[in-house]
Amino acid sequence: MAKLLVKLQRYFRRKPVRFFTLLALYLAAGSLVFLHSGFTGEPTVTGSQRSPGAGEGPGLPYLGVMQLSRGFKAMATMPEGGRQHRPRFKSTSKEPAERGKAGDYGSTRSRTLRARSGREKEEDRARYIGCYVDDTRRRTLRGVSFFDYKKMTVFRCQDNCAERGYLYAGLEFGAECYCGHKIQASNASESECNMECKGERSNTCGGVNRLSIYRLELAQESARRYGSAIFRGCFRRPDNVSIALPVSQLMLNMSVDKCVDFCTEKEYPLSALAGTACHCGFPTTLFTLHEREDEQLCAQKCAGEEFESCGTTEYLLVYQTQVQDNRCMDRRFLPTRAKQLVALASFPGAGNTWARHLIELATGFYTGSYYFDGSLYNKGFKGERDHWRSGRTICIKTHESGQKEIESFDSAILLIRNPYKALMAEFNRKYGGHIGFAAHAHWKGKEWPEFVANYAPWWATHTLDWLRYGKKVLVVHFEDLKRDLFVQLQRMVGLLGITACEDRLLCVEGQKDGNFKRSGLRKLEYDPYTPEMRKMISGYIKTVDTALKLRNLSGVPDDYYPR
Repeated sequence: MAKLLVKLQRYFRRKPVRFFTLLALYLAAGSLVFLHSGFTGEPTVTGSQRSPGAGEGPGLPYLGVMQLSRGFKAMATMPEGGRQHRPRFKSTSKEPAERGKAGDYGSTRSRTLRARSGREKEEDRARYIGCYVDDTRRRTLRGVSFFDYKKMTVFRCQDNCAERGYLYAGLEFGAECYCGHKIQASNASESECNMECKGERSNTCGGVNRLSIYRLELAQESARRYGSAIFRGCFRRPDNVSIALPVSQLMLNMSVDKCVDFCTEKEYPLSALAGTACHCGFPTTLFTLHEREDEQLCAQKCAGEEFESCGTTEYLLVYQTQVQDNRCMDRRFLPTRAKQLVALASFPGAGNTWARHLIELATGFYTGSYYFDGSLYNKGFKGERDHWRSGRTICIKTHESGQKEIESFDSAILLIRNPYKALMAEFNRKYGGHIGFAAHAHWKGKEWPEFVANYAPWWATHTLDWLRYGKKVLVVHFEDLKRDLFVQLQRMVGLLGITACEDRLLCVEGQKDGNFKRSGLRKLEYDPYTPEMRKMISGYIKTVDTALKLRNLSGVPDDYYPR
């Protein structure tokens, strides 16, 4: 060994450049390892804070509100997902080169029965309405379409169509998905929809030139699309339409595209069709878009497009164009140091980043963070770099729990989300990043059960600690914020001491999604929760529900359980 070292020493004396090159490479490699370890830290969860074994249930009777252990520290950054560039979908009606036979007709009845049981499970998001004829030259559903000849499932098709705001999702030939707002064909016999889904053999995905069609009960609110426009609904004509919608144009050959294009050219975010008149404007107190009418009142056929509705003189069909409403986009730091520190507290995965986005738009001031996340800073959260005690931001994001940390704040907005959804969101962030997804191997491996065992009790202790130690806590449920953004955002802004301008809040409604929203394209197509996990989590939900009611607050939303 000594001889080898002597030889190396002599070699490097003769060629010092090579010695310094190797040294530099060694130091660079060590620095990269150090930086990587620094950026991949996760919340520390001690062994005593783990939940009981899966078979032991939640381990605590739900009435023991304050008996859950504390001490979980959330050093991870905000997990809430965001919008990412979506793949382009085929809008052509081109058929595959060859279509095989429809399959084994003798097994049609058994497949239909299996599909029916699968459809019953889908009732919460879609309702099966029947088998319909399709024509390759004149499609029954004329929205976007996409094909997957290996992994198509009913859920995947429904999810893609719902995310794009369509009312109907149809599956054909076992592998093709079509979306649309109207069904423009006649019914066919159920026996003709006889092809198994390529990625889910227990369900039926249409047949040869036959569509299995579902009506989407949970198509995203305010997201039905015609081209680039977002459908907002049917509304009664405002009293003074020339003030509420200041730009108008008579169009004898009216269509949705023509009115949307006109308002886009005039740089207005709203396009309202009133028969042969096209109106453009902003959502204001004169035209809030809060009181939707039955769409049948607007169902007057367009003069320039046979299969579209163009509203009437009394009831307007409203679309949101791609023009950005800039009335709520300006943001800055507080002009004077804040006298109080307000926390925006949540369990990871509960929508904290989305809530920050809404608060910044509604108030015009940056929000801060107890941590630092460079990716959020680069996405526009400029308060991310400030120290959380700087006093320059309107509120401070935190996932902390525990008496000392909570008492550092003068008041708090406590955001609570369904633990089933929050846990999955945080797991995706942990293994896939802010807008990414955990790999299939992580869900099926040991990572997911261990994650649930560690994080599920933290979901409960986080809320309990803030209710116990928080000085002035405003509880906001994530689900209520999604359902009634205007009212809930008014409450949040009120706690921050800001007088909410209604027109600005209406602007926020039109820009509510922000840049951190996971695409629905890779949502899990199965329930990752075992019966033991559900039993444990249900116990924690009851504990939190009881704690809220003991403080004369409304309990958790009904959709938290039963599971």
